[in-house]
Amino acid sequence: MLHDADIRDNLCLYLEEQYGEVRFFEELTMGKSRADIVMVTRDAIYGIEIKSDADTYSRLKRQVRDYNKYFDYNLLVIGSTHAIHAEEHVPKHWGIISVELIKDRMDFYPIREADVSPKTTLKNQLSLLWRRELTQIQQINNLHKYAGKSRAYVQEYILNTVEPELLKRQIIDILFERDYTIFD
Repeated sequence: MLHDADIRDNLCLYLEEQYGEVRFFEELTMGKSRADIVMVTRDAIYGIEIKSDADTYSRLKRQVRDYNKYFDYNLLVIGSTHAIHAEEHVPKHWGIISVELIKDRMDFYPIREADVSPKTTLKNQLSLLWRRELTQIQQINNLHKYAGKSRAYVQEYILNTVEPELLKRQIIDILFERDYTIFD
């Protein structure tokens, strides 16, 4: 029986083969849920929910609502025991990938390709950024810093000032280049 931890590393290798240059974040909080994996490509943000053979669908309804608001595309990665019923638990725009352990090797089988999430907003995606990353967007666009203002105020200011397509590009670029070593 496959567990979440068994799937993660191999899934990331599989996705790198499929999408090329990517960046992964694990356990990223968004809304009232936590994304198992967030994958950033050079043109989109993907939310990835893993339901291993040992998992249930009990939290998936809430997770789907949150994922739909934050990510351009969403993928449900399932253990083979869930393959028969997976499509009943996620909207049609979600991609589904089944994973199976065969002779000590994990095989991934795309069941359905992901389409663009219709409920994603730039406001939600902007909220994925750290304060220092918001400051970076302000600097790139020659905006006033508003250092004493709240994070929410700065986010709203950016949303109302930067052209949406440009902002989307900048959010993706910043996430792609995110540096965790600043905490070392």
